[in-house]
Amino acid sequence: MGMTMTQKILAAHAGLSQVTAGQLIEADLDLVLGNDITSPVAINEMAKLENQTVFDKDKIALVMDHFIPNKDIKSAENCKCCREFACKHEITNYFDVGEMGIEHALLPEKGLVVAGDAVIGADSHTCTYGALGAFSTGVGSTDMAAAMVTGKAWFKVPSAIRFELVGKPGKWVSGKDVILHIIGMIGVDGALYRSMEFTGEGIASLSMDDRFTICNMAIEAGGKNGIFPVDDVAMEYIKEHSTREVTVYEADEDAEYEETYTIDLSQLKPTVSFPHLPENTKTIDEAGEVKIDQAVIGSCTNGRISDMRVAAEILKGRKVAKNVRCIIIPATQAIYLQAMREGLLEIFVEAGAVVSTPTCGPCLGGYMGILAAGERCVSTTNRNFVGRMGHVKSEIYLASPAVAAASAVLGRLACPCELN
Repeated sequence: MGMTMTQKILAAHAGLSQVTAGQLIEADLDLVLGNDITSPVAINEMAKLENQTVFDKDKIALVMDHFIPNKDIKSAENCKCCREFACKHEITNYFDVGEMGIEHALLPEKGLVVAGDAVIGADSHTCTYGALGAFSTGVGSTDMAAAMVTGKAWFKVPSAIRFELVGKPGKWVSGKDVILHIIGMIGVDGALYRSMEFTGEGIASLSMDDRFTICNMAIEAGGKNGIFPVDDVAMEYIKEHSTREVTVYEADEDAEYEETYTIDLSQLKPTVSFPHLPENTKTIDEAGEVKIDQAVIGSCTNGRISDMRVAAEILKGRKVAKNVRCIIIPATQAIYLQAMREGLLEIFVEAGAVVSTPTCGPCLGGYMGILAAGERCVSTTNRNFVGRMGHVKSEIYLASPAVAAASAVLGRLACPCELN
């Protein structure tokens, strides 16, 4: 029996010639990731172990991004814990104020993940790196602690679902719309502990930023991971950002998939996920009159330079609606600088938006955009659970940067095509 991309990567890292769905394996890791919320828990657990030495100081990444710059005493203490640990163990890839970014945008940008890698992170959206042809998945902080010491992790080999992408997306349709459409179609547990593997000629029309966004939200369908084949677009990105050796894995022709879905990208429309689950989707023309109080453009899902450019294209020469707060967050320092050089930040400020240093901030209800009772936010983030961004009686509508920017201008959920 053939293997999927994910199964081939796991087999190689477990030193096995073959693995099958449901098999328990122990695999070597190429990178172990933590942030300022999850790392202190892992560090404290590691302190209980007999061996308290990291397996490889170059294969651990600690990214201060959720509450950085520190929003309160507790977040300051968490970052201090990480900082002291990184110093003690001489962690090469430690990113703090001034050089930090949102972790899942920063690591690919720094070339720390390449095709064929096996990566775990104490953050559920670690599945982002499947866009590069890597196996990457989120774990708990105790698993992170063990991995920092051993360089290994246990996995149950996932079965797989294949998504055959065909056609080309139309104007204002992005990777965010693709994944929201898929989650709306299969539900938040439709891919539970399964690999979401994307194939088809339609992939060629998706940018790397689109692919990062799609894999980022695989977890919102319950997926163990999301993964794309390594084509010329992916290889060009990897070569631009990394000098590491790459191993490309391809699914066997007789690989087994529990389900196969065909998605015609040309038929998709800008899509919005209504409260309070990502599966509660509607196309923008089905949305109706939904007034908003806030728009957030950023996060590990949609804070990349292409997202900034789309938002600027829509906001240029326009104003954010009265009584709407528009918060824009470039995902890394490099993206922030690029947006500055291209004049995008000036466009945002002149439109009446505010621009933040890179942070996860509002996405998890941390800071930089907390909602009060009864307020509604259209956001390019990845979750819209009850109380996710503030008060339990607030509402979050997940959308693309294009829809979020147009909504900020019109003060309601809107398609950019309405701005003429």
